Amino acid sequence: MIVWLNGTHCAGKTTTSALVQQLMPDSRVFDAEKVGETLMDITPGLPWTGNFQQWPPWRPLVVETARHVLDYTGGTLVIPMTVLVEQYWREISTGLAQHAIPLRHFVLHADQDTLRGRIEGDTVLGPSPFRLKYLEPYAEAARTWLHGEAEVVDTTHLTPAQQLAEAVKS
Repeated sequence: MIVWLNGTHCAGKTTTSALVQQLMPDSRVFDAEKVGETLMDITPGLPWTGNFQQWPPWRPLVVETARHVLDYTGGTLVIPMTVLVEQYWREISTGLAQHAIPLRHFVLHADQDTLRGRIEGDTVLGPSPFRLKYLEPYAEAARTWLHGEAEVVDTTHLTPAQQLAEAVKS
């Protein structure tokens, strides 16, 4: 099975994925961003589009990597990865379905003020214009399609790890 943790920057995906992994002994965390980083390391570089998710190879490579890891290890893959473009989500979710991989899609959600405060107050990475620019695309995706495609877990006032782990186990 795959547990996909979606949501924008500072919603709690990375923290929650580590906690869920601890609560589910047969699980592993797969950071699909590493697939994008591998593509970014190709020289000469691929035509830059502003985001590695826009490169056509990224989506099927995420699917194939997840499939091969699950074929090798079994269990559950927890994937903390923001996907805000509906077409990209369709490609990934359809690809997983074609391999009969069960998928639980969660969106970790917090209101815009909370997200902005978390980004601006980040003591590890510092304030980030890059992360701030994704607040509006997240809000638009949430309004138009994303929340309809996932189980929404509100992280505004609470940590969702235990709640999420119980939902996945059921």
